[in-house]
Amino acid sequence: MRNFYTLLLIVLCSFTTVKAGRPFDDTGTKANRICGKWESTEKNLIVEVYPYKNTFKAKMVWFTGGVSKAKPMETITDIKNPDPALRSRKVLGLDVVENLTYNSKSNSWEGGKIYEVQSGKYWSAAAHIDKTGLLKVKGYWKVKLLGKTLTFKRVTAKP
Repeated sequence: MRNFYTLLLIVLCSFTTVKAGRPFDDTGTKANRICGKWESTEKNLIVEVYPYKNTFKAKMVWFTGGVSKAKPMETITDIKNPDPALRSRKVLGLDVVENLTYNSKSNSWEGGKIYEVQSGKYWSAAAHIDKTGLLKVKGYWKVKLLGKTLTFKRVTAKP
């Protein structure tokens, strides 16, 4: 009987250690569905969503806005940023979505913020993956009903 309790204690300790080392709870697999590269349906932007602590971020990995032969995307900077110290930072690789947290009850990512490079403004953000596999990211101010939704399709190949 003593061996049974010892074995049970070892199993429970192992489970607790593994669980504590994971960045997400049991919904982690569902939460991580958002990770990867996504191209806008307008085909002018690709973002890469990745986990960061217990939230998700998205960085810009490819875009067409403001790009020309004379001005390749690698040289475009964040000139509309309200902070003059940040206006020289590169747009390519910039985190444009931050702090999204997975909500298992609604099967969506909530409570984030999205940075609009064109205006230098931050908006509240939420996201979900619809039944067809499209990622819908909504940027809004105060009221979720009054906002703009961007639609993305998962990409597997590099641009």
